[in-house]
Amino acid sequence: MKAAVITFPGSNCDRDLAVALDRAGAQVTRVWHKHDALPDGTDLVAVPGGFSFGDYLRCGAIAAQSPIAGALRKHANRGGYVLGVCNGFQVLTELGLLPGALMRNTGLTFLCKPAVLNVVTTDSDFTAGYGKGQRITIPVAHHDGNYQIMAEGLARLQDGDRIAFTYAPGINGSVGDIAGVLSENRRVLGMMPHPERAADPALGGTDGAALFRSLVNGVVNA
Repeated sequence: MKAAVITFPGSNCDRDLAVALDRAGAQVTRVWHKHDALPDGTDLVAVPGGFSFGDYLRCGAIAAQSPIAGALRKHANRGGYVLGVCNGFQVLTELGLLPGALMRNTGLTFLCKPAVLNVVTTDSDFTAGYGKGQRITIPVAHHDGNYQIMAEGLARLQDGDRIAFTYAPGINGSVGDIAGVLSENRRVLGMMPHPERAADPALGGTDGAALFRSLVNGVVNA
């Protein structure tokens, strides 16, 4: 699997994401945000966490206007895989690749701690390595992780089995305690928790590693 990890000014989890994908067996290329094309043969685009462009305006809003954003949108629209983590999730909502919006945490504080998640669906290449209903621990580090969506949109997510993860218990005010959602074709995942920070025993946990292994195996066998 060929993966491209995008770096914006202010990204700080791009290397971590690249390492996690590499260890899962992907061939990883780092892509600067000013590039206007992805490497040939890219299967997955990974949009990392951090504070792209200092989180000015809205988190991810400026990054969504970068030259690479057009190539990212085309990749997703033709059925390519996309993973957006934390700030990357915010970028994907700003691009319209995922529904909803990420708002300020209800406690108005930055959250940085391990979070317990429920695996809501295993019907995706991102989550197939887990068990439905399994509880995993993945770190969070966000100030604007409060996922909000209108009632009609929430119903579509629920009816389409597109909620990937929920917090157990809720931590930031997200509607339905949602921590991650999938696109209609199930090839785009946005999530606020950081699986790349839980993919090595030396980092204190490995619950995130299954996501990367599952994704690489799913893409290879697609």
